Amino acid sequence: MGDIKTIWAPWRMQYILSEKTGVCIFCDLPKQDKEKDRDNLLLYRSSHNFVIMNRYPYNNGHIMVVPYFHTPSFDGLTDETLLDFMKVTHYSVNCLKKAFMPEGFNIGINIGKVAGAGMEEHIHLHMVPRWAGDTSFMTVFGEVRVVPEHIMSTYDKLFAVFNP
Repeated sequence: MGDIKTIWAPWRMQYILSEKTGVCIFCDLPKQDKEKDRDNLLLYRSSHNFVIMNRYPYNNGHIMVVPYFHTPSFDGLTDETLLDFMKVTHYSVNCLKKAFMPEGFNIGINIGKVAGAGMEEHIHLHMVPRWAGDTSFMTVFGEVRVVPEHIMSTYDKLFAVFNP
């Protein structure tokens, strides 16, 4: 039996204790007043999609591009939505480059629970900026990720770049 690992993640407690309503957050959050965008980590709104930060990021600057239309896959998305989806993805890459100068990106869509979709009922694209050495011994040996900046500081930097 190995040593017990302790990870300090106080932001998780709010999620753990929160009431689970069964409401799709990707449908609900963009419908809320724009004054709540910072609290909701919503960075950018386009005509058919929005960009939101991942509240439990894999790395600093982990964001998601999400269509407003509720669907678990590409089914039902119009050509306009799909084109806008890719344009917003491209814009997001450029914004992350400007804000953080990453050396690369992991960009992907998980469709279905077996593919790793945590929110399988609403399709979304994950974008994770990467830097040489950001996978340290903590990840390899301790199965722990180190996110070097508070999420709200990251939000403020990204919001200014997404909305000049």
